[in-house]
Amino acid sequence: MTLKYAYFPGCVAQGACRELYQSTGALTQALGIELIELKKASCCGSGTFKEDSQLMEDTVNARNIALAESLNLPLLTHCSTCQGVLGHVDERLKEAQASDPAYLEKVNGLLKDEGCSPYKGTSEVKHLLWAIVGDYGLEALSEKVTRKLSGLKCASFYGCYLLRAQKHLPYDDPYNPQSMERVFETIGATPIFYRGRTQCCGWPLSSYAPSQAFQMAGNHISEAIDSGADCMVTPCPLCHLNLDSRQPEVADTIGRKLGLPVLHLPQLIGLAVGIEPKELGLERHVVSTRPVLEKLGF
Repeated sequence: MTLKYAYFPGCVAQGACRELYQSTGALTQALGIELIELKKASCCGSGTFKEDSQLMEDTVNARNIALAESLNLPLLTHCSTCQGVLGHVDERLKEAQASDPAYLEKVNGLLKDEGCSPYKGTSEVKHLLWAIVGDYGLEALSEKVTRKLSGLKCASFYGCYLLRAQKHLPYDDPYNPQSMERVFETIGATPIFYRGRTQCCGWPLSSYAPSQAFQMAGNHISEAIDSGADCMVTPCPLCHLNLDSRQPEVADTIGRKLGLPVLHLPQLIGLAVGIEPKELGLERHVVSTRPVLEKLGF
């Protein structure tokens, strides 16, 4: 049976991290996963809407989830921040169905006023990582591997939103996750463990406290390098912006030469299933991915 999802690409993957959008499309096509893109979806708010109004965050994202529900499909995102926000809203509204139906009626009333479908609580919000590990399965993934990433040492960077924004995390331990490491092993790479892999990247601070944000990112990158990593791999485009796009500024802030390539998760898996680097957008990074490709024999 073909896996099918309502695809919520989010904002960053369609702008500053276009290579994530590109590589997700290439990977899911190679794996035979069908994505129906939600063209009418709006920004999840990345956690900022609730600073003004919890009702606004809930209503905007109830609409996004309702778009997936109208297709009778789970909602798939490749952004940890989107997963955290959408998943948390979905959890809260499902709880409201039982404990506070008046609040859910208020949310759906606002959706009705805008001509939108109501939120029903019938779809699941799922990150690409969870879809690969939980739905597709690592055994099936191993059968698709045509290029073992042998000798490549990969440091995961989960960040915080993917792991701890929701009350329940059905696929992993929020404080000692193993999902990305299991993926690395499945495609032949070697996982590198280091302290900062489950901590915040610093991106939320970067607009008003850049030095502190860059110090946080620098600590994580330095730890990964000192642990022997050839690259860092993240399931979040916002983490990618702070760890890759701003790595030159990060290096200046901490006074250390860095140069650690930071890959999006679908880029790494894509290399293992035979997709060429150009198709994965690996030339778009600020920190060159050439050392990774050379180590793999490209």
